[in-house]
Amino acid sequence: MAPSTFPQQPVDLDAVDRRIIQELVADARLSNASLAQRTGIAPSTALLRTRALIERGVLTGYHAEVSLPTVGRSVQALISVRLRVHDRVQIDRFTQKMPTLPEVLSMFHISGANDYLLHIAVSSTEALRDWVLDNLATDESVGHTETTLVFGHHKGLGGPIPEDLPEL
Repeated sequence: MAPSTFPQQPVDLDAVDRRIIQELVADARLSNASLAQRTGIAPSTALLRTRALIERGVLTGYHAEVSLPTVGRSVQALISVRLRVHDRVQIDRFTQKMPTLPEVLSMFHISGANDYLLHIAVSSTEALRDWVLDNLATDESVGHTETTLVFGHHKGLGGPIPEDLPEL
């Protein structure tokens, strides 16, 4: 499946589409037979509807969630990054490089005083310091960073569609 891109136009979703999405967000490993049963439709319909949601760009992927501490990445941080110069070549280089670094969990292009927000996970505070020095402080396009340690992360629901949204 193709990665999601911003912005996308809303697509028509009926009650069955919304229910399929909610069930898959709750459990992406759900079998087609279970999905059909939970949504009250035939398995063939569930399969066709799910494929249509993928083709229309509504469902963009399925993933495994890793417990970061169990793989030695117990220190998480959010790093605000302000670029020194807003030159297209440097912006493109920065936005292509950062998401490829194994420590980067997410990168957000944001508005306000800063340009980017990085969510990273490393093994220790020493590794965090070294990562910032090696990947940001020495990068000629970076003008300023501010690092915030993450003490806890409470994941949201991640995509269920509110019932009160009007159909398009």
